[in-house]
Amino acid sequence: MSPPLFGSPHFLEPPVFRPPSEAYSLILQATLGCSHNKCTFCGSYRTKQFRTKPFETFRAEVEHLAREQGVRPQRIFLADGDALVLSTEKLLRILGLLYKEFPGLERVTIYGSADNARHKSDAELRQLHQAGLGMVYIGLESGDDEVLRRVNKGASNQDHINACRRMIEAGLKVSVIIILGLGGTELSRQHATHTAATLNTIDPPYLAALTLMLVPGTELHAQAQAGTFDPLNPLETLHELRQIIDGLTDLTSCVFRTNHASNYLQLRGVLSRDRTRLLEEIDAVLAQPETARHLRPEFLRRL
Repeated sequence: MSPPLFGSPHFLEPPVFRPPSEAYSLILQATLGCSHNKCTFCGSYRTKQFRTKPFETFRAEVEHLAREQGVRPQRIFLADGDALVLSTEKLLRILGLLYKEFPGLERVTIYGSADNARHKSDAELRQLHQAGLGMVYIGLESGDDEVLRRVNKGASNQDHINACRRMIEAGLKVSVIIILGLGGTELSRQHATHTAATLNTIDPPYLAALTLMLVPGTELHAQAQAGTFDPLNPLETLHELRQIIDGLTDLTSCVFRTNHASNYLQLRGVLSRDRTRLLEEIDAVLAQPETARHLRPEFLRRL
């Protein structure tokens, strides 16, 4: 869990999660929890019943921060898990309010899902972009339909391709999130192969890789405990990451990061320019397994 930069804790119902790139953003909850909340690997919002925050409540919080606390953010992240589920009308009201109350605001970002996008027309997506929604973070997790089915993602590979391409065509920036190790040892190869192929099709401007963490209380953790899911070890995870990056041959200007705290190895680069260097950095670790001690230890990994 990451604390917000600004705002009164009174306004935030924990737990609160945000992407690493939103570390210096004001976090505002337009929704509480996740509208799907059925993925077998995710325990982030298991303690919350999904609900939307009434607009008047949201407006009172924003006005308090702007007028009484004098908060002047340049960036705002709209939480929780998939606030893009809100109606276009409500999101437009929210965006209008934010840019009115925070004159120095440069961008607003949000978590979204393929299902959220499916329920919005192309015209609505363009409206949101024109109103100041800058980026949508979307959890692809895997490009393999069998992995997606097993983890109960609630969307197919093609659903994610359609959603991302429609949002990009509407002018929205899309940051795609994948999860290393999500297929376990059994499906690792197809998870990597199909994820790379899907990303080549989407050609996202931003890509982030997280590494699976087995969260107690989730179905996937129970499967691992029962022996029906075999998780990857750190070096196997790097092999999978290498396979994915090696397959990313068709991206134009995608910024890639593994800066999330769940990852064993931090990498960063523009894939069209730095792909060979990134592969060499991974190979340097794989060639000398004793260097694995330099990877992030388990006790420092976080969601």
